[in-house]
Amino acid sequence: MKKIIYSLLCFFLVGNIIAQQTPADKQTTDYSIEGATAHLGNGQVIENSLIMFSEGKIVFAGNANAKIARRGTVINAKGKHVYPGFIAANSTLGLVEIDAVKASVDEDEIGTNNPHIRSLIAYNAESKIVESMRPNGVLMAQITPRGGTISGTSSIVQLDAWNWEDASIKTDDAIHINWPSSFTRGRWWLGEDPALKPDVKYADKINGIKSYFSTAKNYLASSNLKKHLPYESTKGLFNGTQKLFIHANGQREITDAVTIAKELGINNIVLVHGEEAEEIADLLVKNKVPVILDRPHRNPNSEDDGYDYTYTIAKTLTDKGVLVSLGMEGQMERMNTRNLPFYAGTFAAHGLDKEVALQLLTSNTAKILGIDSFVGTLEVGKDATLFVSEGDALDMRTNILTNAFIQGRKISLETHQTKLWKRYSNKLKSK
Repeated sequence: MKKIIYSLLCFFLVGNIIAQQTPADKQTTDYSIEGATAHLGNGQVIENSLIMFSEGKIVFAGNANAKIARRGTVINAKGKHVYPGFIAANSTLGLVEIDAVKASVDEDEIGTNNPHIRSLIAYNAESKIVESMRPNGVLMAQITPRGGTISGTSSIVQLDAWNWEDASIKTDDAIHINWPSSFTRGRWWLGEDPALKPDVKYADKINGIKSYFSTAKNYLASSNLKKHLPYESTKGLFNGTQKLFIHANGQREITDAVTIAKELGINNIVLVHGEEAEEIADLLVKNKVPVILDRPHRNPNSEDDGYDYTYTIAKTLTDKGVLVSLGMEGQMERMNTRNLPFYAGTFAAHGLDKEVALQLLTSNTAKILGIDSFVGTLEVGKDATLFVSEGDALDMRTNILTNAFIQGRKISLETHQTKLWKRYSNKLKSK
C-alpha cells in the first residue's frame, strides 16, 4: 500500500514539475500601468503613459499627467515600454509538439480538399512550445492547418488557457488553400531532370480548384441535396463571414488566385507568402488583398532578387499601399515563433519605420484576422492583452518582460526554458 502511495506522490510531483504553468484566473483586481512609453500598436506613441484596465478591458489609455484616479494595483513602469500583445499569424503552434514523435504531429489530414477540417480541436493548450511564446510578448496566434490543396480551417487563440475551448478568441476565421505553382522540378530520385520548368499540369490544377468551389457554391444554392460536410463548410466564403487565405508565390499564381476567387464570388481574400507580390501591388491594393509575409531570415528565392530582398519586402509593399503582416510558416516554425518580434525588428533595421514594423504584429495582423475590434491596439474598450518590457520589444537584447496580461489576467512568464536558464545560471555562479 505504501508503495502505491509513494508512486502516486511521485507521479503528481513529477507531473507538476513538467506541466505547463496553470492558466491565470479571471481578472478581479484592477491595474494601472504608469510611466511607461506606450506603443499603441497603431503607429502612435505616448511618453509617460497611463494604461488602466478592469474586468479584462482597457478603461484608460493616455498621458500619466491626466488628473484621474489610479485604479487597483499600480505598476510603476517608468523607463519601461508597454505594448499590445503580439499576434502570430499562419502558425501551427499547438499542433505539433515534437517533430520526430509522430503521435504529437497533428498539423494536416489525409486528402486533397479538406475545408471541413478544423485545426482548433487539435490545438494543445498545454504545449510546452506554446508556453515559451509568452516571455517574448507573443500572446495570441492563428492556428493554421497544413497539407493538401485545401488544408482546412484556422482559428485564433490566446496563449494562456486550459483547453482549446478556453483558448479560442475567434473560431474558424478562415479556410486555407495552397495554390499550385506554374513551375515544377523533376523527381531526380526517379532519374527525371531536376531543373525548374513550366508545369504542363498547372491549368488542370487550376481548373480543379475552380470546379471544386463552383460545385460547392451550387450545392449551397440547392436545398434538396444530400448533406455534404466539406461543401457545407465553405458557406462562410460565399456569404462573407469567413476569409480565404491563399498560400501562393509568383506573379502569375497570385494574379490567377485573386482573379479566380473574385470570379467565384469570394471577396474576403488574404495572400500568404507573396513572393513577387511587389510586382503586382496595384492588383492587391485594388482588390483590398493584404499580405502575410514569411519571416525575413531566409534566402531570396529568385536569382534576380537582391541579397536583401527578404529584409526589405515589408517596406516595399507597405510603401505601395498593401496591408502587411508577418507569418511563421517554414522550417522549425513552432520554435521560431517566439522570435516573431525580432523578425519585425529585422524589417525595421532595413528601412521600415519602427512603429510601422510593430504594426505587423499588432493592428495590421488584427485587421487581417478580423479581430481588430477587440485586440491589436492599446485603446479603451479593447481587451487588456498587453505586456511591459524593460526596453524595445523588437530587439532581443532589450525585450525583457516584467509583466504580461491576457484579457486582464496577469499571466506567468515562467517556462521550461526559463527554469533551465535559472538552474544552469545558478550552477555557474556557484563555481
